[in-house]
Amino acid sequence: MLPLWLGVAPFAVAYAVTARAAHLSLLETQFMSLSVFAGASQFAAAGLFGQGVGGWSIIATTFLLNVRHVLYGLSLAQQLPIHGWRQLLAAQFLTDEAYGVSVAAGPKQPGGLSLGFLLGAELSLYVVWNLFTLVGSLAGAFIPDPKAVGADVVFPLAFLGLLVPLLAGRREVLVAAFSGLLAWGVSRILPGGLTVLIAGLGGALLGAFLSTPQSRRKVKP
Repeated sequence: MLPLWLGVAPFAVAYAVTARAAHLSLLETQFMSLSVFAGASQFAAAGLFGQGVGGWSIIATTFLLNVRHVLYGLSLAQQLPIHGWRQLLAAQFLTDEAYGVSVAAGPKQPGGLSLGFLLGAELSLYVVWNLFTLVGSLAGAFIPDPKAVGADVVFPLAFLGLLVPLLAGRREVLVAAFSGLLAWGVSRILPGGLTVLIAGLGGALLGAFLSTPQSRRKVKP
């Protein structure tokens, strides 16, 4: 998770600066990071607060941005059958980064992916995000825009690093390439949350089709 911590930190600062510019207090800015813990949604909500947009519009916008987490939850449920309060705990702190690390590295641990591994990935990022939200609230005006210093390149590189070891055969490469092209096309017309959802569903359907006995004979792994 360390490279992802380094990528998340400047964006937590940038969120705090955005929220403070939208006239949220330090307490409100920090509380959103503690309770929502979703970078893109927090950026969007802070901007909408600053424009005086109503509560239901903010909820609808952040829902669309985070709807991809439905796919993350379904995927994790296949590998990590947990119930009750453990489900709620894991769901509350789930992020793109924690999901990526958990599905890529978790199964390689002794005994496979565990709740401890998942929570370790989630909570380590939670601490970094909230710590740097506070830094941004207190000193954000003196810190440059993360995109201006190239910090935004950390996330795609980190996720590519997680993806490449999973491309074990031709079938996986086809699914990854199709999903990437689909995401690129959909991103031109729809918000990011829906882009990930549609690309994920499309890739899953293609993967399921290629995993049928008939297709397996045509596309050998």
